[in-house]
Amino acid sequence: MKINDSIKQSVDLTANKLGDNAGKKAGKATSGASASSADSVTLSTLSSQMKSLEAKVASAEVFDAEKVDAIKSAISSGQFQVDSGKVADGLIASVRDLLNTQKP
Repeated sequence: MKINDSIKQSVDLTANKLGDNAGKKAGKATSGASASSADSVTLSTLSSQMKSLEAKVASAEVFDAEKVDAIKSAISSGQFQVDSGKVADGLIASVRDLLNTQKP
């Protein structure tokens, strides 16, 4: 017995059970998904705002390419210096945030 076959069979059985129950409740047998011309869908204004925000985020750059190139060239030329104090402060802040989120 293949896994894919058993999944498909269980989905078919579930769909048949749901179809039978819906048909009994509606007082008629279900013969498939058919939509009448009176059916309609209306989206809220929040939905359209979310769609426009999603488009803006998709078109925005994730990082500053010029800054990345500058850092790459500084590293390759040996001029990039790491400020250990800033790194330590950042690590401490991260640990504090993690500890604060774990408290009940």
